[in-house]
Amino acid sequence: MIKKISLLLALFLASGSPLVAQDKDAVIKSIIDEANNNSQLEHLGHELMDGIGPRLVGTPQMKNAHDWAVDKYKSWGISARNEQWGEWKGWERGISHIDMVHPRVQSLRGTQLAWSPSTSKKGVTAELIVLPTVVDSLEFVNWLPNVKGKLVMISMPQPTGRPDYNWEEFATEKSFDKMKKEREALNEAWNKNMGHTGLNRRTLPVALEKAGALGVVASYWSRGFGVNKIFGAYTKEIPTVDLELEDYGMLYRLVESGQKPELHIVAESKELGKVPTFNTIAEIKGSERPDEYVILSAHFDSWDGGTGATDNGTGTLVMMEAMRILKKVYPNPKRTILVGHWGSEEQGLNGSRAFVEDNPEIVDGVQAVFNQDNGTGRVVRISGGGFLDSYDYLSKWLYEVPKEITDEIETTFPGTPARGGSDYASFQAAGAPAFSLSSLSWSYWNYTWHTNRDTYDKIIFDDVRNNAILTAILAYMASEHPEKTSREKAVLPISTRTGEQLEWPTPRSPERSGGQN
Repeated sequence: MIKKISLLLALFLASGSPLVAQDKDAVIKSIIDEANNNSQLEHLGHELMDGIGPRLVGTPQMKNAHDWAVDKYKSWGISARNEQWGEWKGWERGISHIDMVHPRVQSLRGTQLAWSPSTSKKGVTAELIVLPTVVDSLEFVNWLPNVKGKLVMISMPQPTGRPDYNWEEFATEKSFDKMKKEREALNEAWNKNMGHTGLNRRTLPVALEKAGALGVVASYWSRGFGVNKIFGAYTKEIPTVDLELEDYGMLYRLVESGQKPELHIVAESKELGKVPTFNTIAEIKGSERPDEYVILSAHFDSWDGGTGATDNGTGTLVMMEAMRILKKVYPNPKRTILVGHWGSEEQGLNGSRAFVEDNPEIVDGVQAVFNQDNGTGRVVRISGGGFLDSYDYLSKWLYEVPKEITDEIETTFPGTPARGGSDYASFQAAGAPAFSLSSLSWSYWNYTWHTNRDTYDKIIFDDVRNNAILTAILAYMASEHPEKTSREKAVLPISTRTGEQLEWPTPRSPERSGGQN
């Protein structure tokens, strides 16, 4: 009997531990099956994007989203909490109506910018004027009294509302070249004139407000059909609105032809004083190495032109779904698996920088950070982030991911660290192995990044599901990896811009009291 046991043990050891491999294969198969057959992505996306909506820092909707995420994690049996890291200017969007009332009546497509001051319920009605052509800042200062009691248009009128790909498909080469040259000349003249005023996009609205303007009208076209970038206002007392290209161009032409168009603007909002800002943290505690961490990372906040679906609703869904799946099929991980839904990424990675600054012991224990934040597409690029030995472990982890997912992923090792862009940079700056799961475009930069069209219908759930599978398997493999990952840094290349050797980025402190100035 003793001999039989010894023989079985010898065969087991000689075979390279097939039972352990079988366990690994079973967990990975369960991850894939759960993701494909019991996906919660569509439901989560509907609740977050359609129900809660955009998640601008300082708004009640942002706090609603944090509370929703905590409740959702707890419903899955995952410990979760909101951690305050600072405070922000509190603001809540109200009803916006923008109508041309002269020389005819037409409702216009546009919105009040984030943190813009409110009008009264009756709104404001005034004539539109455009910026003059000036030779220097003195001439502009002499012109400024003309804005008193007026609405001022501050953006360049676009010569075409058709994106370049539309011109490439249908225009003659001669016509397309002509349009591009005219647009380039208009851009150059506009920027030169703006330089003559001595002001810029931030300071111009403030100067107009001080001179007695009743409102600021802008249009930040995103080079796609019907799509504008939507950011924040710089005025303190008067409303700032953004109009879609088509309406803005019409109004600009009416002003230039001497028809003195008038707008009626109702842009209601509420100033809420200082409000606390949070990160949502959830974790599945490690059973063997609880003080080492695999971190899933995605920023939770958004701009509020749309509902923040692809920036970064989809990254949020990936991390929530991966955590749900892991809790179900891998409830006792070797290392702690922690997810961070960061606040105020859009204003400078503030939430993740605060977490890194406030939790050095967690940063010291990081095994790997996986961050997703550039749209709805399937992951197609992963860089080693400048960590010299990242190939040794990332390649092993990626090997276990289904080939139909990894076949489209291009890897770069050792790569270079990020200096911003998204929250993984906060961890890399502190020396923690952090990796961006960079995705396919789906026209992200033109059509959904910070735009009025970043909505639920732009989500490609098949790609998001692939990303959830990828993330869950990477987290599982990182948790099970026998050694702590190396933090040795590669020698960075020479900068093509400065001719000097690049240096590793250093941690930056967050802005913990924002939007108050």
